[in-house]
Amino acid sequence: MVLAPMANVTDAAFRRVIAKYGKPDVMWTEFVSADGLFLGNAEILKRDLMFSEEERPIVAQFFTARPDMMERAARLAVELGFDGVDINMGCPDKSVEKQGAGAALMKNPKLAREVIRAAKVGVDGKIPVSVKTRVGFSKVELETWLPEILAENPAVVTVHARTRKEMSKVPARWEHVKRAVEIRNELKSDTLIFGNGDVVDLDDARQKVKETGADGIMLGRAIFGNPFLFALQGEGQMADIGKKSTDISIKEKLKVLVEHTKLFEELLGEVKSFAIMKKHFKAYVNGFAGASELRVKLMETNNADEVGNVVEEYLKK
Repeated sequence: MVLAPMANVTDAAFRRVIAKYGKPDVMWTEFVSADGLFLGNAEILKRDLMFSEEERPIVAQFFTARPDMMERAARLAVELGFDGVDINMGCPDKSVEKQGAGAALMKNPKLAREVIRAAKVGVDGKIPVSVKTRVGFSKVELETWLPEILAENPAVVTVHARTRKEMSKVPARWEHVKRAVEIRNELKSDTLIFGNGDVVDLDDARQKVKETGADGIMLGRAIFGNPFLFALQGEGQMADIGKKSTDISIKEKLKVLVEHTKLFEELLGEVKSFAIMKKHFKAYVNGFAGASELRVKLMETNNADEVGNVVEEYLKK
């Protein structure tokens, strides 16, 4: 059960909070431009590669269409002490695709394979290389696309159960993850297949493992406002594991929100806009009495001290 890489979400601050309150089996960083690390503002991008020992095992995710840049980024990941390197071959962001990276690599299997090989050269066998991708670009192309990736023997392929064209506008179709597992087995590959898309909690994740045969599940949007996600039991198979979501009080949740905000300011305040935290406020503060009024006040804050004061005021009521 692993944490998905999400830009401006799974940053160093949020990952530390997650590691403390509900640690997954493996964490992924936000995706980082390999080109930018060596051709752009490296110091800012290196903030995206900060991590604490509590987050281990942690995988650095990079995007690029240049094998030489991927090799250098992979080598850097080893130097920084990461436990793995992941290559983004699924991001639908147009600025990423313009570079020929992210989801655009699905249209260029030859280059995609060169990028994987370059990452392997960079890590020099010291840490595993994996790939995160989708089931196809404008249509489902698993039958042709997945064997190309598997031919390079990555440790893991995470399959987001939608095409690039679909973005997140349609429900994830997990029958494609099942088919990915079948293709892997038919090719007698040792690569692990993880599934990703619309997983709501660990119970749902385990059910999807049963249905598809996937080796792992990557959870993304479900972590918003819920750093306890990987520690929570559901209603079914996990009845004796962890705590229930109902066991987490509003007070506890709000204290974690304040802690998260302070960490963001401490670790990333110099390089990232405080506005990034405000989308987290929306996720933390909902579904309880006075939530909408509290949310309005939090959206007007400009720093961690102000957030702490607003929350303290609310908890006095």
